[in-house]
Amino acid sequence: MIEIKRPPELLRLRRLALAAQGLLQAQPFGRGLPGARNAINHIGYVQVDTISVLQRAHHHVLRSRVPDFKPAMTNQMLRDGDIFEYWAHAAAFLPIADFRFSLPYKNAIKGGQTHWFKNPDRKLMAELLARIGSDGPLRSRDLESAGPKRAGWWDWKPDKKALEQLYMQGDLMVSAREGFQKTYDLTERVLPAHVDTTMPSVQEFAAHIVDQQLRCHGLVSLKGLTYLRRNPELREAVKELIKARLAHGDLQQVVLAGGDVFILPTGALERPLPRLNSRMLILSPFDNSVIQRDRLKALFQYDYQLECYVPEAKRRHGYFCLPLLYRDEFVGRMDCKAHRKTRHLQIKTLHFEPHRFAEGSVITAFLDAIAAFCRFQECDSVSLTNSDPKHLTHALCDALKALDCSPQYQTGKAPGQAC
Repeated sequence: MIEIKRPPELLRLRRLALAAQGLLQAQPFGRGLPGARNAINHIGYVQVDTISVLQRAHHHVLRSRVPDFKPAMTNQMLRDGDIFEYWAHAAAFLPIADFRFSLPYKNAIKGGQTHWFKNPDRKLMAELLARIGSDGPLRSRDLESAGPKRAGWWDWKPDKKALEQLYMQGDLMVSAREGFQKTYDLTERVLPAHVDTTMPSVQEFAAHIVDQQLRCHGLVSLKGLTYLRRNPELREAVKELIKARLAHGDLQQVVLAGGDVFILPTGALERPLPRLNSRMLILSPFDNSVIQRDRLKALFQYDYQLECYVPEAKRRHGYFCLPLLYRDEFVGRMDCKAHRKTRHLQIKTLHFEPHRFAEGSVITAFLDAIAAFCRFQECDSVSLTNSDPKHLTHALCDALKALDCSPQYQTGKAPGQAC
């Protein structure tokens, strides 16, 4: 067990983690559609989320790693059979090569060992399956009624629940998406013929998890390896595999000052890593690098919570705060909203944490990052309402007014604009 006591050792761990996530180099996976394919194959999944104040999380995660990524590329990969949609720790797009590892959960739902919906309507499910088999793919909107809009998945009408049950147990797959409208078809018509569909053993599944997590995170914890996986047998198999690899010398452990233990390949700390650059990344709250909040706090001392699920009166930083990563440190967070009708990005709050960098270099990197982020949001202008520290507000407002976000840059006030 190696004790991480000195700041340079901790900084090297951070670089190892960020490099494994593809967040240090400018284009570690390539550009455009090929880069997006490489990225999702490497990081293992991209979480799908419904929040739409900005570009959807699954597009944002890929855009943070792949220059020239466009949101339409996600659906292109789905249609081309490069990825498939299913459940990881949440709804996600996953590499098609990992399809077989979705089968244990699907079979558990189908066999009743676990439940997606309790007491599913088997008769209605059979009718829907027959309809899709004879009439072709079915869009989720084809099952929408003209009645009042429902609150969420817990308030879906019976046929929508039946459709989702068929999808979760593996009889159907999502063949395409238009925004958040999914098109379902029979699995045998969607799944490419070359895909391995053999059921993995528990040991194979455990090895897949360990290898994939070490590849995309660089270093892992036992808790993080089985993040939100509730299968006791699988969790135990992962634990035993880690124990065996540690004993064999393939893996080693490090312990941080706070007592957190991480596991990494033996010799990883001595390997050359990409150099740090001076760019800032504006990350999604659902980014693979920040989704495990305990890991984030232990490794980066960054205490982060997504506050859209917190009552408004109790929020500290805003509804949809985005982590700001500069070099190897999370230096702040930003709550913002894209006003699509006016093509304006409103920064509601911008908060910088105490950090070890020169203030001017961080601000310069932020302005470069926000210009690119604005274009990704298809906005032509950007404004700031509040900032912390306060003394930065005036200079930032002036800089943002002069920022040319796109060829269609427009001046003038926008909703909520304070400067």
